[in-house]
Amino acid sequence: MTRLYEAHALDLVRLALVMVGDRPTAEDVVQDSFLGLYRRWGRLKDTDKALTYLRSSVLNNCRTVLRRRGRRPHGVQEDPPVASAESRVLDRERGREVLDALRRLPHRQRETLVLRFVLDLSEEETARIMRVSRGAVRSNTSRGRTALERMLGETP
Repeated sequence: MTRLYEAHALDLVRLALVMVGDRPTAEDVVQDSFLGLYRRWGRLKDTDKALTYLRSSVLNNCRTVLRRRGRRPHGVQEDPPVASAESRVLDRERGREVLDALRRLPHRQRETLVLRFVLDLSEEETARIMRVSRGAVRSNTSRGRTALERMLGETP
């Protein structure tokens, strides 16, 4: 369990951060997910699937947070570091634009894109975590990318 935490906690916090929009909540979501896994560890039939369980749990906990908020996630609440060059400022601004656009997507498209491109998971892994077919993953990926391109003013 400790190795699992050390190897994957940061990626899971990133996943949650993109979904909920602020680091403290993202860290709480991940902590709750690890706690849930710990409580169920003895009943887990296949410990090799613990990471899949954790990713699903993080997504479900993010959905709960967003439902409780009753609105879309807001922008990341961390103070941006002072940029040392104009290009870093522009890169950071573009990153914020992408995150803001990503947060405006329907939740299934957002989850799919985060799993596929932030965590770099395969279609099969994404489908297993989201409990949908690979076809649904492909469809959500395509629709999400098209919507992002439109929001960001890029030609699809």
